[in-house]
Amino acid sequence: MIARAVPRAALGPLLTITLAFLLWLAGLFLFAAALPRQAPEDDITTDGIVVLTGGSERLTVGFDLLRAGKARKLLISGVYRGVEVRELLALSSRSGRDLECCVDLGYDADDTEGNAVETARWMAQEGFRSLRVVTANYHMPRSLVEFRRVLPGITLVPHPVTPQKVRLDGWWGWPGTSELIVSEYNKYLLAVARAALTGSNPPDP
Repeated sequence: MIARAVPRAALGPLLTITLAFLLWLAGLFLFAAALPRQAPEDDITTDGIVVLTGGSERLTVGFDLLRAGKARKLLISGVYRGVEVRELLALSSRSGRDLECCVDLGYDADDTEGNAVETARWMAQEGFRSLRVVTANYHMPRSLVEFRRVLPGITLVPHPVTPQKVRLDGWWGWPGTSELIVSEYNKYLLAVARAALTGSNPPDP
């Protein structure tokens, strides 16, 4: 059988869709390749630290940074109502009343945009001008887009955590990781588009 030729009128849209998909695919691989494979080592001290909830590894890293004197205070954003600092210290396998005085909990955020807004209000209340952001490596690009949108003029220091279950090397061969990377990449593109359309948007006090 001879395959039917594609109608000339359909060639334009078909080429556009194909090009858009190829650009999306190339961006996906660039996005995944740029994700950090290990935690950073630096001597930077910031006014505050924020940990975005989503895993005990993030909490452990945040508490360790605070104990090491990397900042004066730490905010854990996106905490469930009723959870207290001592419970989070226990969850992260870190005990020590020395940290309780310097840890604040944010209960209002339920997504990354909410994390950014909640943190921006905390930063304003504390009078802080620099912030270390602690979240998973795959989540960091989108987090920085959201944080820069609501915290213009604030110095942000990314501190990505590398979850052991997320296999970035050869990620396309691991169903769980590939699904996570594709989902996060799409959310990142939407965040970039929203930031481009709205510009800086600090929250109301």
